[in-house]
Amino acid sequence: MFSPEDEAHMQRAMDQAMKAEAIDEVPVGAVLISESGALLAAGHNRTISHSDPCAHAEIEVLRAAGQALGNYRLLGSTLYVTLEPCAMCAMALVHARVKRVVYAASDPKTGACGSVFNLISDPRHNHTVEVQGGLLAEQAGQQLSAYFKRKRQRT
Repeated sequence: MFSPEDEAHMQRAMDQAMKAEAIDEVPVGAVLISESGALLAAGHNRTISHSDPCAHAEIEVLRAAGQALGNYRLLGSTLYVTLEPCAMCAMALVHARVKRVVYAASDPKTGACGSVFNLISDPRHNHTVEVQGGLLAEQAGQQLSAYFKRKRQRT
């Protein structure tokens, strides 16, 4: 189901999640890969450090890639992200015309790629995004669970 390249790219996203955790952000990381396999952008959550509810890893990566390419349309690209995108991020991916999304852990509270909602695959959109979930899901889920457990212990 997943290629060795998929695993390598998801591991890069996991590395980004560790960077988020190191600055006390929710550990979600993402990378955007071009159709030819080149890294377009890498990033992680910055909602807390930027005081910006929109600074999810996916949005950070889409912004950086769009600015680097001079185009908001990211045709043929694949996003690898450690947590299933929420509704905001799912719609941004549709608008950016991302070809494929691969996520690690499902989000049972706000997932919009099949878990809670299936917003990203709604046939009424003018663009269809392929979605695959579960790559390195256990590793990503454990990192998220451990992060929130530590946060609860501090309060």
